[in-house]
Amino acid sequence: MPYHDLRDYMDELIRRDLLRVIEEPVCKDTELVPLVRLQFRGLAEAERRAFWFKNVTDARGHAFDASVIIGAIGCSREVYGVAMGVGPDDIGAKWASVHGNHLAPEEVARADAPVKEVVTVAPDLGAGVDRFPHLISTPGFDPAPYITAGVWVTRDPETGACNLGIYRGMIKAPDRIGCATDTSTQHLAVMWEKARRLGRPLEAAVFIGGPPALLMAAASKVPYGVDEYGVAGALNGAPIAVVAAATCDLMVPAAAEIVIEGTIRTDVLEPEAPFGEASGYLGPRKMEKVFDVGAISHREQPIYQGIISEFPPSESTVMRKAAFDAIYLNHLKAACNIPTVSRVACHELASCNMLFVIQLDRPELGQPWQALRAAAAFDASLGKIFIAVDADVDPDSMDSILWALSYAMQPHRDTEIIRGKVPRLDPSISPSDDPRQLAYPDAQGSSAILINACREHAYPPVSLPAKEFMEAARARWQTLGLPALDLKTPWHGYALSAWTEENAEEAVLAVTGRYFETGEKLAGRRAPIGNGDGSPPPPGFVSK
Repeated sequence: MPYHDLRDYMDELIRRDLLRVIEEPVCKDTELVPLVRLQFRGLAEAERRAFWFKNVTDARGHAFDASVIIGAIGCSREVYGVAMGVGPDDIGAKWASVHGNHLAPEEVARADAPVKEVVTVAPDLGAGVDRFPHLISTPGFDPAPYITAGVWVTRDPETGACNLGIYRGMIKAPDRIGCATDTSTQHLAVMWEKARRLGRPLEAAVFIGGPPALLMAAASKVPYGVDEYGVAGALNGAPIAVVAAATCDLMVPAAAEIVIEGTIRTDVLEPEAPFGEASGYLGPRKMEKVFDVGAISHREQPIYQGIISEFPPSESTVMRKAAFDAIYLNHLKAACNIPTVSRVACHELASCNMLFVIQLDRPELGQPWQALRAAAAFDASLGKIFIAVDADVDPDSMDSILWALSYAMQPHRDTEIIRGKVPRLDPSISPSDDPRQLAYPDAQGSSAILINACREHAYPPVSLPAKEFMEAARARWQTLGLPALDLKTPWHGYALSAWTEENAEEAVLAVTGRYFETGEKLAGRRAPIGNGDGSPPPPGFVSK
């Protein structure tokens, strides 16, 4: 069903027992994120829940009238599916249904916009952004609280195209927030550069809370110029209600919990970070953009939403995986015309940014390389390792992937390194204060490896008992009362191309007790030992 706002979505999570409600006081600077982080380090995914903290304080002893929800989109695939209105197994199909079927947002009057319940405009901002319980995500390392689930709304200053994107925001003052886009290819960064060239600041609004489809759409990778409001409407099953911002030419969600408006300066940059990143390491301090706050709108007693990111797995990796798997599949299969691509899987421990595995079903010659190169070209900042595998290799299973890498490819023949990639929060890049280190092709820069692990010549059967025998064994296992099985692919053997009718006949003889017949046949094919080239055996050899 479509969600109107964050609150009716929370009601659904409560109904499904997927939201833990904490009534006790919790400090948002030292306790809140570590508490939720523990479930990502110590619980199976099926046991993870979203958390709603109703009594939030800070390190100064201040109590907030806002509560905090965290983990509400991606603490598990089950929760992500609830946000999307489908089961976990239908997430990919739901994403596939969105392409080309966007629902444009619908504007509503200010009187019908809950986010307009309280509006303050500079210079009368009072406590400004510090009135909200922004979270310290990595206590002991982060230098400030950050906005982590804020969606930044901007417009292309030349075309007027709208963009929604999730970028962290470092809280620096009641009226100033850092805006980290990390790479110049991020869509907000592209718009910022256009505004800089035009000699004017870039208008922006950051919203927190709203229908969950907004966060899912903003976290996805859609082509530049595609309006994520339309994507969110399709995911939600109903158009997103929007309302005019108070001080700038932008539309914001009418049912958001908080909206912070202002301008991103294009005349100066300012140091920002460190901050815990999805790489599993802190990102370094660097020069980033500055957002000057001009107005704040919010609901009475707003519900502040945060995202667990940093060390994988995390809420952000669950969100990225659900979106990226489907988006890359559509890109390769539809946009790049490779019909044999059947699945694409990114991996959470690689932050869903670095490792992509492409499964192909009986590809034609050249299609694995076509898929690898097209995947690497989808986004300059995404992907360090791309692997193509056959249809019997589960792209989500590292066991299956290692099997393919070990026995379906040769490094000298089946790998290719491409240069000119844009590094994405990757500490393996050689440290340097000189931006020319990333220049292509002369500096060290960033690169990606393409690996074709598809079998492209005849292979013998997979060395497990054939399916009929494993199915019989499974039935017998159950009648014997043995522990429940969680079978992994492959769980039975099957013939590949290097398997003759004679091989198959001999296998039948073996399981019917007639294997001596094969032995007699093979004895008739004896050959003297020579030098391997048909020449006579060495002097002194005696055949017995």
